[in-house]
Amino acid sequence: MPAPNGPRRPGGAARCRRGDGGPRRRPARALAAEPAPVAVESIQQVANNIRAWLVGILVAVATLFLTVGGLRYLAANGDPGEVEKAKLALRPAAIGWALALLAPLFVTIVGSWVA
Repeated sequence: MPAPNGPRRPGGAARCRRGDGGPRRRPARALAAEPAPVAVESIQQVANNIRAWLVGILVAVATLFLTVGGLRYLAANGDPGEVEKAKLALRPAAIGWALALLAPLFVTIVGSWVA
């Protein structure tokens, strides 16, 4: 027995009752809302936001350098020149992680100067 909307197509879609055989279409809906205005209540909040972004960027870059240095170290196969290049790539990773850990301290110091 055929389906109430007509025979099934190979893809499993039923025919439209309009008779033209085209796919059923629904009206488009607008899902985007108007963005809320961003309000900053204090300089301290701005400093905290900057610190959060700074720490995130520093951690991402330091992790990238750590990954590259680690892969170079693994691929060195004991070659002293390649091992030195790998160590040179690991040094900025350590510096980046140290700066990311000390960023809250820097923001606190600058915040005390401003306030």
